[in-house]
Amino acid sequence: MMHHMTCTAPSDRLCKAIDSVCTPLCVGLDPVIEKLPEELQVLPEKEAFGAFCLGVLDAIEGIAAAVKFQSACFERIGSQGVQLLGELRQHAHLKGLQVILDAKRGDIGISAEHYAQAATADGPCDWITVNPYLGVDGIEPFLEAGLGVFCLVRTSNLGGDAIQKQCLEDGRSVADSVADLLTELGSNYLGSNGWSNLGAVVGATKPIEAHELRERMPSQIFLMPGIGAQGATVNDVASCFGNGYGALATASRSVIYPRANQDWQTDIANACKNLQEDLKMNQLK
Repeated sequence: MMHHMTCTAPSDRLCKAIDSVCTPLCVGLDPVIEKLPEELQVLPEKEAFGAFCLGVLDAIEGIAAAVKFQSACFERIGSQGVQLLGELRQHAHLKGLQVILDAKRGDIGISAEHYAQAATADGPCDWITVNPYLGVDGIEPFLEAGLGVFCLVRTSNLGGDAIQKQCLEDGRSVADSVADLLTELGSNYLGSNGWSNLGAVVGATKPIEAHELRERMPSQIFLMPGIGAQGATVNDVASCFGNGYGALATASRSVIYPRANQDWQTDIANACKNLQEDLKMNQLK
């Protein structure tokens, strides 16, 4: 199943996808049965998720550069869900969307190598999310497998502060130290455009910290969740976009569960277009 992994670096492919839609926009797909359109809620979960996600992918084609699949939503319904996730990634890939698997892996050595292979076992995967608590040993196997990696640095959840904001003896925060680690490791995995295949998850809800982290991580592409439903605006994080490629604005709920106006696919396409326009207006490209 490695046929889609061309010789180009994941960072180059992502920049190309951003160019093709003129916007660094990523849509998060985390289906929850209670939130789906009413006509789908009556179906068995796998069918409902399949119909909904295919509908979303069709609606955002040509508007978004990437789609981020929340693995947990699919894993919760077991092997059927994992199989569906593979099929949906294939569908997304055929539509020209970059595929981000949000699985937040955090293991080392041979286990990490297995997880890296698992990422493309059922369908394409361009990028995967990884938890850095185990250090370089937990990150490198994914990069070596040819995947792009978005490593958690500064998350938008409140509980994250208890670890990420802790101050080290040298005055840096834990988040700063992870950022420096990514800059160093990521310099070994640069695409031809100068962006690294090792990116960083930085919540858009922390714009001042995000700006400071950008200075620490000049070559890292930021995956920035929190735009829309969590209250962050595109304007808040404009400084992170480094010539239009440096960050992916990621919206989930605000795009996939918009207020009902017309049929649900049209509503999703419109929500996605509105965010695209917003990004274009604020872009420093």
